[in-house]
Amino acid sequence: MIDRRRFLAQAALGAGAVFVAPNMALATVPTERRFVFIIQRGAADGLDILRPTGDPAFAALRGGLIDDAAGTKLDAMFMLHPALAEVGTMYGQGQALFVHAVASPYRDRSHFDGQNVLETGGAQPYAVRDGWLNRLVTMLPRSGDEAIAIASTVPTALRGSVQVASYAPSALPHAADDLMTRVTALYDADPQLHPVWGAALETKGEVTNTTAGQDPASLGRLTASFLTKPNGPRIAMLETLGWDTHNAQKGRLAIQLKNLDAMLAAMRDGLGSAWANTTVLVATEFGRTVAVNGTGGTDHGTGAVAMLVGGAVKGGRVVSDWPGLAPAKLYQARDLRPTSALDALIAGTAAESLSLDPERVRRELFAQATRERPITGLIKR
Repeated sequence: MIDRRRFLAQAALGAGAVFVAPNMALATVPTERRFVFIIQRGAADGLDILRPTGDPAFAALRGGLIDDAAGTKLDAMFMLHPALAEVGTMYGQGQALFVHAVASPYRDRSHFDGQNVLETGGAQPYAVRDGWLNRLVTMLPRSGDEAIAIASTVPTALRGSVQVASYAPSALPHAADDLMTRVTALYDADPQLHPVWGAALETKGEVTNTTAGQDPASLGRLTASFLTKPNGPRIAMLETLGWDTHNAQKGRLAIQLKNLDAMLAAMRDGLGSAWANTTVLVATEFGRTVAVNGTGGTDHGTGAVAMLVGGAVKGGRVVSDWPGLAPAKLYQARDLRPTSALDALIAGTAAESLSLDPERVRRELFAQATRERPITGLIKR
């Protein structure tokens, strides 16, 4: 989980908040299928991302946040935010779908606790110590225990029995070429240090060459470069920040979504033919209030939207048991009422993406959180 000091520092940036830190975690498993989890830290507003324009109560509740530009109309009920242009194209190609009115078991609206529940798969905050993504890796045959996090710390979702190293671009000056050559020569004959040093140099080169963290498209390309290596990782996690839109949401969320759109498009383009075997799951810790607050933003809510993109996705549809936005239909008279379990979505999606049994995945990843059947049928066999 993102630490409190770092979160508060980013929140203080307001409209200038960083969309991505250079945070990416990867795991190596022997499969040609790829599974990527992108977390939206800060509680992304699903009602703005995927707008239920067909709900008669929506316009009165959200009129002040709707951009003048029309988004992509997906069906009679839902319209996609106009900033997600590339995702809209993927939807039209059957490579994207959305699950609306979805939530984890958490209901108390704290970012830190909500992210912990989402990443560990527990029923309540800090009840589980390891992450569901790490447990997922243990269910797959592995060619080794190699995993790497392009981050100062490994995200909670990937912490556990599979050891994950971390790498963070340093603020220190780059080492001189002569020094690097001397160290390489020193380790060349060492059977233990030589492969470790070689892997570190390779990772350093890729991060430097793609300027990861400077812009979302670079992080998308960097992710693709790792996932397309012949013996490289097939599971990845990326962190995106700045989704806490308590004020000035109209402009801020548009920037966030444009960045997410660019990152996903760059990842798709970088993966090339491997995109056909790729599933990307995008989810947040909880949604936001139905009503707009006095500063042109929204407050912490409950129900949200999750999205699946990738060539492996059976897309071109919205999956939702829509609860409605009339006052009597809301959760605690303020939030979108969840009608789908995020745990069930993750279990079904991860299982089908990696050719595992969905019920077994649910038991291993979310035994404490839900007894609901995994949501299946969203991924191509």
